[in-house]
Amino acid sequence: MMWQDYQLDNTTLKANEVIRLWGADKGVIEIGKDTLAIPIRLGDQRRGYIFHGHGKLILDTIVETEEGAIGKPVEKEINEPFLMLGDTEKVQKRLTTTSKEDLTKMGYENQQEFVAKAEDLYHRFFERGRTFRHRRSGEDHGLVFAFQNKASKLDILVVKGSKLVYKATGIVFVANENKVVLKSPKEVVLSRSGKLFVIKT
Repeated sequence: MMWQDYQLDNTTLKANEVIRLWGADKGVIEIGKDTLAIPIRLGDQRRGYIFHGHGKLILDTIVETEEGAIGKPVEKEINEPFLMLGDTEKVQKRLTTTSKEDLTKMGYENQQEFVAKAEDLYHRFFERGRTFRHRRSGEDHGLVFAFQNKASKLDILVVKGSKLVYKATGIVFVANENKVVLKSPKEVVLSRSGKLFVIKT
């Protein structure tokens, strides 16, 4: 199934409370109350959202070694629109329709202005020619997040159970149970079952 099978809705919603979009031992993503949202549909189902509000991203991207810790955690305030794909059932129940005042709070004159900004992010993410294998409803196929960074590019986070992949400017971090890979501009660190390999680049 191709990315283009996804469609951006033109309905605008808002969070009626703080919502934890993802939480695990390795991190958390939350959005604040009154964060705006536009659904992303696959057929007649909501399969994601583009959010704009105030949120936070925390990731433990540290590799623990016998000689000490390598790397540093990622802690970011999320104030720009970002995209989420995956199971939206819990999120849907905590969203309500927006008013003009809700849009004004986030700096938009009207609904069309927010939709236009969401469309820009939507096209930047989906028009990369990538394919996505959509599984039957009810199966856990994880979550995908795309955050805008200062370099006008997208930081990508993919999570499913204990598996995590984070790719951002200057860092690639992959974790799966007892295996960890951390790639920075200076080195590549591989940790598996307590064994550590460091490659200077």
